[in-house]
Amino acid sequence: MRPISAKILKVIDETPTIKTFRLDTAGWLKGKPGQFVMVWVRGVDEVPMALSYEDGITVQRVGEATEAMFRLKEGDTLGIRGPYGNGWELVGDNILIISGGVGSAPLAPLAEKAAAIGVQVTVLAGYRTKEEVHFETRYRKAGKTLISTDDGSYGHKGFVTDLMRDIDLSMYTQIYCCGPEKMMYRVLGILDGHKMADRSQFSLQRYIKCGIGVCGSCCIDPDGLRVCKDGPVFRGDTLISSELGRYARDGSGRRLKLWL
Repeated sequence: MRPISAKILKVIDETPTIKTFRLDTAGWLKGKPGQFVMVWVRGVDEVPMALSYEDGITVQRVGEATEAMFRLKEGDTLGIRGPYGNGWELVGDNILIISGGVGSAPLAPLAEKAAAIGVQVTVLAGYRTKEEVHFETRYRKAGKTLISTDDGSYGHKGFVTDLMRDIDLSMYTQIYCCGPEKMMYRVLGILDGHKMADRSQFSLQRYIKCGIGVCGSCCIDPDGLRVCKDGPVFRGDTLISSELGRYARDGSGRRLKLWL
């Protein structure tokens, strides 16, 4: 699929380092929570981004492509391919969402979708500092929400995994997680210790080129699962023996060790 030009209708400054772009997709971009799109920033690069709304993406400024996106204004355009990949599977009537930083992008629409059909939602949301807190209103409208910040400037002082100690994990029919890999690795370890990895879903980030499962650049060891096609959402028990939390790969396929 070739990119379709989408006009930027609205730019929302979520935090000093995070923006949301609402796009004029004329009804053709109907992604499910957890799916992603390939975003072509003209003259710079094409990068994968999770859908934070049916017609929107939420972006953290971390590299050349996102830096260029931060200079775009309403009326400018982006090239969009997708949506691609497998989204979240809603399971049961009482779910727990564990969000870290901009990992909120695919999780906020899941929380809203679940709440809209009567599912009980609890959210644990972690951020580095108060000024980086975003989507709090979306989360709180969906269900009970607990917030942590690394520096203690808002909510619980510490990591979002600290909040897991104060709740009965066994009461949830399914647990959903997205955020920095270090955080997800720790969450999976806690769930595995409670023998609940098979009751969880995680959204992975990997270097994606084609987005449609052809090039193999996003395959994860040891099973060769393609993050773009077989994921980006995977069951926790599938990831226990995978490269999650151990290493990733750059554009050339070279291993990049993750220091946890």
